[in-house]
Amino acid sequence: MTVFNGFDYTIIALYVVLVTGIGIFYSRVASNSLESYYLANRRLPWWLLGTSGMAHFLDMTGTMIIVSFLYMLGPRGLYIEFRGGACLCLAFMLCWTGKWHRRSQCMTRAEWMTYRFGEGPSGNAARALTAIGFLIMSIGMIAYLMKGAGLFLGMFLPFPPIICAFALMVVAGAYTMSAGFFGVVITDLVQSIIVLIGAIFISYLAITHINDVPDFAALSQAVTGNPNWIQTAPSWHTPMPAGYEPYQYLIMFAFFYVLRNVIAGMGSGDDPKFFAARSDRECGKLTLLWTSLLMLRWPMMIGFAVMGVFLVRDLFPDQAVLIQAAELIKQYHPDITKNFWPDLLARIANSPGQYDGGLIAGLQSLLGENWGSRLAMLSFEGTINPERILPAVLLYQIPMGIRGMLVVCLIAAAMSTFDSELNIACALFVRDLYQRFMRPRAGTSELIRASRVACVVISFAGFLLGCFTESINDIWGWIIMGLGGGLIAPMVLRMYWWRFNGVGFATGIFLGMAGAVLQRILAPGMVEWKQFLFMLTLSLVGSVLGTFLAKPTDDKILEHFYHTTRPFGFWGPLKAKLAPAEREAMEREHRNDILALPFTLMWQVTLFLMAMQIVIQEFRDFALTLPIFLIGGIGMYYFWYRNLPPEEPDSSAQTETGSGCRGNS
Repeated sequence: MTVFNGFDYTIIALYVVLVTGIGIFYSRVASNSLESYYLANRRLPWWLLGTSGMAHFLDMTGTMIIVSFLYMLGPRGLYIEFRGGACLCLAFMLCWTGKWHRRSQCMTRAEWMTYRFGEGPSGNAARALTAIGFLIMSIGMIAYLMKGAGLFLGMFLPFPPIICAFALMVVAGAYTMSAGFFGVVITDLVQSIIVLIGAIFISYLAITHINDVPDFAALSQAVTGNPNWIQTAPSWHTPMPAGYEPYQYLIMFAFFYVLRNVIAGMGSGDDPKFFAARSDRECGKLTLLWTSLLMLRWPMMIGFAVMGVFLVRDLFPDQAVLIQAAELIKQYHPDITKNFWPDLLARIANSPGQYDGGLIAGLQSLLGENWGSRLAMLSFEGTINPERILPAVLLYQIPMGIRGMLVVCLIAAAMSTFDSELNIACALFVRDLYQRFMRPRAGTSELIRASRVACVVISFAGFLLGCFTESINDIWGWIIMGLGGGLIAPMVLRMYWWRFNGVGFATGIFLGMAGAVLQRILAPGMVEWKQFLFMLTLSLVGSVLGTFLAKPTDDKILEHFYHTTRPFGFWGPLKAKLAPAEREAMEREHRNDILALPFTLMWQVTLFLMAMQIVIQEFRDFALTLPIFLIGGIGMYYFWYRNLPPEEPDSSAQTETGSGCRGNS
């Protein structure tokens, strides 16, 4: 089957040349200093940072996962993605955690720990363990991204997914390594424009397909087996295919994921975009743009899911043949495991002469014409592999010429997330481990070289982890619920409890991180909610015990942190020292921030839902969602937007709270 024509290949080649050229162009300016390399000298405008944030959160692998749940559940797939794909943490970043981190003037989330706990042994331990913990998380994210990229590109190129993932990693790593944060942000802008074009086209295509059938609700039920596919309201129980049975209790999972995001969101905000922001006001504006642009993702993804329904109807009118095909392959390859299943299918499809003739004849008989490309849609359980819906739609339902543009759209999504994760990981290694503990006297050129070496090593580590991952949903669940759960408690307590110290933070993050890694090695099949609760409890107990086994943080360090960050929470001893006018101003800011949060969450969730409801033309549910969206928007305006501080004359050169971490540079 011919996948691309000359025009498609030209578009793909031009894209690769463009992003590589950006890396080369910005390589010199990015190398002026470490702050230039990792934060672009904190002089980028808020709209560019907000656009980059959207591109960072819009990745190919995550898009494939979300499309898979939207294919199985319809718009209600959003509730499963409360665990991470819906990005509920943005509401907290918008209301307060983003500006709290910006006020430190630190460069990385790990450096922030010495700002909070001081530069003594406990502060350094907290900084080092933060760097190590989030390095592990970044490697996990790269593994997740590489797994998805391989599954996607393996549908279009005559190579196994593992080779496709490696090629993508090399291209994205090259420009990230060359141009640092400048290259990341500028390429993210280009990639966001490409994604916008793709979102409009796929949404339009899905709407026209729905208009061509008399009853899309009946069709979606017949293909997916889900009787409530087009509905928006969550249900207690919903049918799920083999391999996804735990998600059948939809409301329970949605509630649990919201709870997880509320806890995690309280400790969020340490993204480089906020450290690079020029003022508190710009922190808020870039997050509003970030969230608003993410809305574009949802009509595109429900569009792919809709197209997937039509595709499966046409390719597999009798889905029973999938079970037979999976059983046949396992008869000839009894030792195959789920994590290497996609690579086996790719090798069978691309090199059938190397396999038993009986296997090939059986697959041809079961799957019919173009059996090789259809084989890629077969799951290990003998069902449609929902993670392959997105690339299958591009392969079968998008004409050549346009297909190349949409493939570039998804490649752009993958690279925009990969480059951001790699930039973050390298900053943690170079700034918080290499420069801080190994080579404190290293010059800028040495540090830039160390960063580029770190890019290679971290990328390769993530690639290797991805090779041993069963599915993108599997690795994503561990990152968010297992490892993420182990890091949440200390990340939250550092913001809201004055007595919390560096020993408590280091103990909590070490136990949570070690527990998550051991669970991944010894019990990789543990369900997500158990991963989260176990790691959260382990790190919380360690955090509290470590805190009370050591003395409080030095008063001068605490007072500096409190006066510059201005957090709310359990800060009574420091709050009591404030002048009445200062205390009243802080309380007013905190009250507005907290009251704005539920309205922001309401606005964000309904924004995503309405975009999908328009595509599937479920206007009855849209009419119910719109008033909730408007209430959320009015509340945001009243409690948040109108209370933003005014623009500063030269916000790139000053802060309203002091120098923060700049003394550590």
